[in-house]
Amino acid sequence: MSTNNPATAPVYTNPILNADWPDPDAVQVDGSYYLIASSFNRVPGLPVLKSRNLVDWEYLGHALPALPGRHYALPRHGSGVWAPALRHHDGKFWIFYPDPDHGIFVLTATHAEGPWSEPHLLYAGRGLIDPCPLWDDDGQAYLVHGWAKSRIGVKNRLTVHRMSPDGRRLLDSGVHVIDGDTLPGYTTIEGPKFYKRDGWYWIFAPAGGVATGWQSVFRSRSPFGPYEGRRVLEQGSSTVNGPHQGAWVSTPEGQDWFLHFQDRGPYGRVVHLQPMGWDQDGWPWMGENASDGGPGTPVLHHSYPAGTAPENVAPPASDDFAGTRLGHQWHWQANPDETWLTLPGNGTAVLHPKANDPINLRELPNVLGQILPGVECSFSTSLELDAVPAGSRAGVVLLGRQYAWLGILRTANGYALGSGRGGERPHEEPLPGSLLDPVELSGPRLELRITVDADHRARFAWRDDAKAEWQVLDTVFEVVEGQWIGAELGIFAASPLGSAESGSVIVGPVRVDTAPAAVDPSGAFAVAATS
Repeated sequence: MSTNNPATAPVYTNPILNADWPDPDAVQVDGSYYLIASSFNRVPGLPVLKSRNLVDWEYLGHALPALPGRHYALPRHGSGVWAPALRHHDGKFWIFYPDPDHGIFVLTATHAEGPWSEPHLLYAGRGLIDPCPLWDDDGQAYLVHGWAKSRIGVKNRLTVHRMSPDGRRLLDSGVHVIDGDTLPGYTTIEGPKFYKRDGWYWIFAPAGGVATGWQSVFRSRSPFGPYEGRRVLEQGSSTVNGPHQGAWVSTPEGQDWFLHFQDRGPYGRVVHLQPMGWDQDGWPWMGENASDGGPGTPVLHHSYPAGTAPENVAPPASDDFAGTRLGHQWHWQANPDETWLTLPGNGTAVLHPKANDPINLRELPNVLGQILPGVECSFSTSLELDAVPAGSRAGVVLLGRQYAWLGILRTANGYALGSGRGGERPHEEPLPGSLLDPVELSGPRLELRITVDADHRARFAWRDDAKAEWQVLDTVFEVVEGQWIGAELGIFAASPLGSAESGSVIVGPVRVDTAPAAVDPSGAFAVAATS
């Protein structure tokens, strides 16, 4: 089956969210659409977005102000919130999310922007992932979930339980309804979403791996099977590798759509929107060029959903720090302490360094980060040290499994330019190149810039006078993804272990620009401002 775009209709381009929004799920309520995503160790977690057309999205907030327990006082890379499910039932929004080290949690809210309830531990245990509820027409409720081999030694199977309708407890030990080991070519089946249509119970689930797999669907007349399945979306001749798990959403006008992610490595898991429908045998098709029950391929361009038009909204990146609350685009690497940050509402953010510098920024909880755009970008700000102890440092960082930073050091005699790179090793190394020689600064203030090109190569630049030319480092840093997430742009401040905590780091407005990049005469990747 193929799709044709009306010549007069507005057209969108995939990905519709071109940054790291992992494992999206979405629902339509009263003509508006709501989307959530995984957040892993990042806090606040469970970001919530809203759209009126399924293409253009704006931030509503977060459902999870902090991860449960003292375990997350430190960065736990690859842990925290894995693939969640979002549903609207009985006048409430429901989020079911897994923590692979602790179990499956449930939150509810009357409004998607919150306030959300405290997480309730529905199912305690390791290796439980990717839950999704289903409330049936007869009042019964069910839960499907997958398994994480990294935690429990089992994967490639999906399990269904009976559940109390209030989402407070499971009523049985579960039935394994789909075993990928019995299906040809299925190496990893995960991310199930549970639906019911025309008397059929449907489980939508990707398989074959995040970066290389495909989307399958399974149906049965009973929630406990037996299920029959088929592949409905795969890369084919497109450039969209491994079209992975997501959400079936219906519009008030009766159109069906499928939101899914694509793994883009350092840029994370970006979100695509595919047209969807149903064939004469009652099976769904997705994308374009599906025929004879075979899988479709992802579209790169398509007309907007019927009855909608483009809107000038998007999740923010830049921040003028004009308010007294942290913008939705920001997150920490672990559960935050209220003493880490002050927002006076005067155009600055004030970081308060803790005496907790591990000499490895992957292990520093108070790194203030945001997701890396999926296109060429520039990230710039200023930092000023104020009465911090000797040995303190502050800077900007590109943070993933490997990281690089540039910033300012408080020395015994004044201030110096600082830099480093590190990762999963215990300690940092200096950035190679010109910064192996010390650079003394005239004062405590520094302007900093990171530019990233289309091939995820980054350059750092600095100046200690706003009227001076940018000094561009001669080192190119290859941006690396994090643990199940894309790389992040961040700001940090820390003092040496055992030092007396004092002083602050004043952060100026943060500007993030995205545009096609070019190489300027200085060798930096120059990015033109968009707004």
